[in-house]
Amino acid sequence: MFLLQAPQVRDTEVFTRMPDRYRRIGERSDWADANRGGQPTDSFLEGPVFDSAGNLYVTDIPFGRIFRIDPKGDWDLVAQWAGEPNGMKFLDDKELLITDYRNGLMACDIAGGTVRPWLERRNSERFKGVNDLVFDSRGNLYFTDQGQTGLHDPTGRLYRLRKEGGLDLLLSNVPSPNGVALSPDERVLYLAVTRANAVWRVPLLDDGSVAKVSAFFTSYGPSGPDGLAVDQKGRLVVANPGLGLAWVLNQRAEPECVLRSCAGASLTNVAFGGPQRKTLYCTESISGSVLRAEMDTPGLDIHRAA
Repeated sequence: MFLLQAPQVRDTEVFTRMPDRYRRIGERSDWADANRGGQPTDSFLEGPVFDSAGNLYVTDIPFGRIFRIDPKGDWDLVAQWAGEPNGMKFLDDKELLITDYRNGLMACDIAGGTVRPWLERRNSERFKGVNDLVFDSRGNLYFTDQGQTGLHDPTGRLYRLRKEGGLDLLLSNVPSPNGVALSPDERVLYLAVTRANAVWRVPLLDDGSVAKVSAFFTSYGPSGPDGLAVDQKGRLVVANPGLGLAWVLNQRAEPECVLRSCAGASLTNVAFGGPQRKTLYCTESISGSVLRAEMDTPGLDIHRAA
């Protein structure tokens, strides 16, 4: 009889916290009114991604900001605009591509801080509220359109924007699509489905379609899976706000390791960085902290559009 071994449980450590000079203490925001029940929210971190020099970029959703954090943990404001930025990936060495809940897909020049529209609408229709994104090795972009969907309204969407420009609607029945990540062979897309408290497994077929989509992993608690990352063994790392955990799952969705937040329960997203990409960095959104833990396996390389 096969017996599942208990996963290793490890604590994270604080790498850095948002400096007080950047915290918007006492300020209301439309985003916090809708998503935090009007609770005071001086920042809400998301979207971690590294540049080639080892700097970490994060978004601050309610106040429309992007920050750069250097390897020592020092913060610098890169951009600010009337948006609600969430996930980010690099288009090239000069620009970030951002899922902006309010405006659609936006591009940010990291040197000058200017932000421009990149894909605002589909067939003249606004998105519900885009959330996260990932490029494959061919330059195709997968992104989620979450809005306020959930079990009461399972109409969230998963899109693929092909490198040559065609926009494909792959799924339109998702109750809160959130983080996205690709398997090492890019034949499977993992999709965090927050309000169903699950991660879906989405096979990507040779003809460009999807089929036999299934629930790969089921969590529990007040808020389900959010940001995702994959390591070179093909293990999936799942940020789970509400529990303050990051699950490290093998190909059978069995937890091999559980990382615990040391600074609050809202562990929203994850990214590999540091030497050999063997350090996992986690955004803890409510406290405005970035946590980290050393891992035994490097993360996959993050692809760009160009």
